[in-house]
Amino acid sequence: MTLVYHKKINQLRCHYCGFITRIPEKCPECNGVKIRMKGFGTERVEEDLQILFPDARIVRMDLDTTRSKHAHQKIISDFEERKIDILVGTQMVTKGLDFDRVSTVGILNADNMLSYPDFRSAERSYQLMAQVSGRSGRKNRQGIVFIQTWRPADPVIRFVVGHDFHGMFRQQLAERQRFKYPPYCRLINLRLKHKKPELLNQAAAALAADLRAVFGNRILGPEYPMVSRIMNQYIKQILIKLDRGSRLISLKDQLTEILQRFEKIREFSGIRIIVDVDPV
Repeated sequence: MTLVYHKKINQLRCHYCGFITRIPEKCPECNGVKIRMKGFGTERVEEDLQILFPDARIVRMDLDTTRSKHAHQKIISDFEERKIDILVGTQMVTKGLDFDRVSTVGILNADNMLSYPDFRSAERSYQLMAQVSGRSGRKNRQGIVFIQTWRPADPVIRFVVGHDFHGMFRQQLAERQRFKYPPYCRLINLRLKHKKPELLNQAAAALAADLRAVFGNRILGPEYPMVSRIMNQYIKQILIKLDRGSRLISLKDQLTEILQRFEKIREFSGIRIIVDVDPV
């Protein structure tokens, strides 16, 4: 379970299942009591900006500040009417906002997006950075964009700085063709769930072995995803790459047969399998 610290309510919260708990008085692993809150989030950025710009009107736009019905629109309206000097937010700040007077945009911790373990992370990072950069300097006014990164030579960063959409497109296509990712193949993600991790591991290993007997090196996993437990259900996933072409229908039929056979195994009857074709 991934818990996020919320300073205002002084609690740890899971943004996937809604689980909430208090801050532990000691470390559950080493029993140490010298616990310090470290991290990088919108609350921390808001606090630091208030120190740097004590007279500025700073507002945060994230999941916590937009829970009420009209909170999101209220923040946008206040910013548009210049009742807010600095707007700090998560990715929702980039979505479809068009303000005339924004002169400076900062993208913090860009490496976090680039390092996410997904073959689309480069594409999504480029989209997000290009989109948020476009919020600055509207209507023939020069804007300034700051990108915080430890990897300024990263190709994606260079494509963003150079406004090189075509270069980004060509680079991503070549990489996906080399490593057999969409659009050059179909991806099928099998997510196995169960409340007992030992049984889940056995079932995932057995299913992966059956799949490899037919699909060979097209099978990746089983592995735990980034968030490996939600609502007391442990998760393991198997990724299947199927080449596009005339054999695709035949391969899908073989996959269906393997899954139907697996569902009839009594010892794994409690295992839930979710099939996600071309996961987004």
